[in-house]
Amino acid sequence: MRYLIVIEKGPTSYGAYSPDVPGCYAVGDTPEEVTALLREALEGHVELMRADGDPLPEPAHQAAYVEVNPRIPA
Repeated sequence: MRYLIVIEKGPTSYGAYSPDVPGCYAVGDTPEEVTALLREALEGHVELMRADGDPLPEPAHQAAYVEVNPRIPA
């Protein structure tokens, strides 16, 4: 499965979560570290859900970037 993850920069570290899998979070020193840690957390979470017979969350969220040109005051 392919889940969207959101990485947020904090004052001293990075946090990450997936909006499709509530309750699964990670914290790391770099974006790469927090991505790897969240991948591990998601894999473990999904494995436990399967073992319990729970339905897996369907990936539903998407992300996109848009360019914004700031208006320069006259």
